[in-house]
Amino acid sequence: MEFIDYYKVLGVSKDATSDEIKKAYRKLARKLHPDINPSDKEAHAKFQQLNEANEVLSHPEKRKKYDKYGKDWENGEEYEKYQQQQRSNSGRQQQANADFGGEDFSDFFSSMFGNQERGGRTQTKFRGQDIQAKLQIDSKEAYTTHKKEFTVNGKSIRITIPAGIEDQQTIKISGYGSPGINNGPNGDLYITFSVSNTSLFKRVGNDLFLTHNLDLYTAVLGGDVTISDFNQAKLKLKVAPGTQNGTKVRLKGKGFPVYKKEDQFGDLYITYNVLIPTNLSEKEIELFHELANSVNK
Repeated sequence: MEFIDYYKVLGVSKDATSDEIKKAYRKLARKLHPDINPSDKEAHAKFQQLNEANEVLSHPEKRKKYDKYGKDWENGEEYEKYQQQQRSNSGRQQQANADFGGEDFSDFFSSMFGNQERGGRTQTKFRGQDIQAKLQIDSKEAYTTHKKEFTVNGKSIRITIPAGIEDQQTIKISGYGSPGINNGPNGDLYITFSVSNTSLFKRVGNDLFLTHNLDLYTAVLGGDVTISDFNQAKLKLKVAPGTQNGTKVRLKGKGFPVYKKEDQFGDLYITYNVLIPTNLSEKEIELFHELANSVNK
């Protein structure tokens, strides 16, 4: 597997503090987020690497292992223990052969203890490999906590997906990776979610953005408009007289659910797109001329 320097991915030094790592991740996540770069495959790949780098370097124990073992950080400790034990076993066998004057030590050992050594008593336990999987859901599914069943390596797995899961976010399910060796623990399953947008809303983090068309008369005179939020609830908004094209309104707490934060939501931002009327009647054109003349006097 090609080595990826997580420090370079985040653009920080190897002695960076946890706050510096967190700050660098947030800055790059905003820049590379798939919602900001919907058609940029390179940005998507960099965003996934960014999540991997943050997952490791923001966790003290994982970062310590990564600094020591590099790309083999997940299994480095097990392999090191295995090598130490092999060297220790080799040294003991050489010493025993000398003490027994050249007798076959393995035969002597078998006569005393049977074949326990060969039978696996000192076999090293190895942790199973982790499995990487991808799961496709849509934005409506991501809005609510729900259960989903899928198959990985022939095994059917049913998981609960918390509301607020983000595109390219990875979660870990302990013990659902490959089986361990010599009764070692199983590896873990890492699921990366691909969240497709099936709504009119644009999502950035926990905030939602929606463009709403506003007729010229309401924009000029003011009035009421009704919109539907992501959950199809009707919201009545007051439009101030003289509202300009591109005016943005913030509706606090009407955005997307915050991941694993019950009853917490982002905000909803409404941008007004003022429509210029077309196919005017002669009377309407006359009235606009009168209005223009009165303004220019």
